[in-house]
Amino acid sequence: MNDSANGSGQGTRQGRRKRRGEQLMVPRAEFESYYGRPIIKAPSWGAQDIAGYFLLGGLAGAGSVLAAGAQLTGRPTTATAMKVSSLAAALVHDLGVPSRFPNMLRVLKPTSPMSVGSWLLAGYGPAAGAAALTAVTGRLPRAGAAATAAAALLGPAIASYTAVLAADTAVPAWHGAHRELPYLFAASATAAASGMALLVGPLSESAPARCAAVLAAGAEEVATRAAERRLGMVAETYRQGRAGTLLRAARLLTATGATTGLLLGRRSRPAAVVAGLALLAGSACTRFGIFAAGVASAEDPKYTVVPQRAAATPGAAENEN
Repeated sequence: MNDSANGSGQGTRQGRRKRRGEQLMVPRAEFESYYGRPIIKAPSWGAQDIAGYFLLGGLAGAGSVLAAGAQLTGRPTTATAMKVSSLAAALVHDLGVPSRFPNMLRVLKPTSPMSVGSWLLAGYGPAAGAAALTAVTGRLPRAGAAATAAAALLGPAIASYTAVLAADTAVPAWHGAHRELPYLFAASATAAASGMALLVGPLSESAPARCAAVLAAGAEEVATRAAERRLGMVAETYRQGRAGTLLRAARLLTATGATTGLLLGRRSRPAAVVAGLALLAGSACTRFGIFAAGVASAEDPKYTVVPQRAAATPGAAENEN
């Protein structure tokens, strides 16, 4: 009884000292992982494979949407060029052994981004191919119109499902921004498709692409800032190192491309080409920057542990910094 009373009194005195702002005699323990190794395994994929896959998938999906819009508004040259470029972007090598892709279609699992993505690609690929083939040959216009519509309907999902795939991992910089990442990927894909339209389409048909580029640049900036706010301290990986350099370049290139296209792309073919290349390069930097941020967040144990402690104990994140 006395021991419990003494323990209670001692706890009360420590609580009073803590409330008065007194420092503890024992320093706060710092987190270290076993042998200084990361807690989770960093992505082992090559940046060219995964970030390139992100880029080309977004370009294909958003390009099909722009192609359908160009066809509906009487811009046949741009429509045909975008259908061909979307098909070319979709024909990227499979992540692994291509012959095993049919095995992914043996079952549809709605809770698996990989399973859903495989079915999306299985439907999008033939539609994009048929749309491009009929546009180039001029045959079967009704079938071509149906294929164009099907590719456009699946286009937004194709442009953004890779973000869901990345966010479904344990990588802190990706998983922590799982709500914003699909919007960021969709905006970046739209910027890339707009750049491609400025490159391959005539000036007289470039108005929708120029407007889409401006909207995409603004949406990408908003989505990036929202993702960084949600990530908290993990957002450091988006601002520092290789990822920070790439993402700053992405902002500059995307803004330059959108502005150049809007102001000069209607009258000058060289300006339209410069704007298109800048938009494509900006989208590429965005994808490679996000990939680099994910690798950096997985390699440093604090980006795994501190957010978990902050979620379990309010104020833990501030105490760790």
